[in-house]
Amino acid sequence: MDVLSQMIIADLPAILLLVIGFVLVVVEMYVPGFGVPGISGIICLVAGVWLKADSALEALVLAIVIIALLCVALSIAIHSVSKGRLAKSKLVLHETATESEDLGANDLKYYLGREGTTATVLRPAGLGEFDGVKLNIVSDGEFIAAGAQVRVTAVEGNRIVVQPVRKN
Repeated sequence: MDVLSQMIIADLPAILLLVIGFVLVVVEMYVPGFGVPGISGIICLVAGVWLKADSALEALVLAIVIIALLCVALSIAIHSVSKGRLAKSKLVLHETATESEDLGANDLKYYLGREGTTATVLRPAGLGEFDGVKLNIVSDGEFIAAGAQVRVTAVEGNRIVVQPVRKN
């Protein structure tokens, strides 16, 4: 046991650099962009390999082991992100991540209640013109001829639902 502790103490700076570098690179996998943790981690890993390796072959083997471990960590990170575990963690600000609004749908709500004319036949989808703007519109399932007066009754995402205007 005495020999093992002497080997660990002799290589302690290299081991610390390798562990710190590995942790920093893994942290970079979860942080968007390429920044301080990634650059610092790579510098620590290179310095740790340089301190630990006695030959070029040993440095190559150590680099291959580090790259393999980082690939495993990357696959775990990608799996975690794809399953949504990161979004459920306390690292993500939920107010920002979940309450974003779809600006395109809000812009289309401007046309709610507006009247226009159909530019094409609606069977049930087609084109309509409202305030000089041509839009993709959908009828409530009924056939509407081209040139007919229509009113927007609902906006569901990017879907604009119209009904013909009944003249009394």
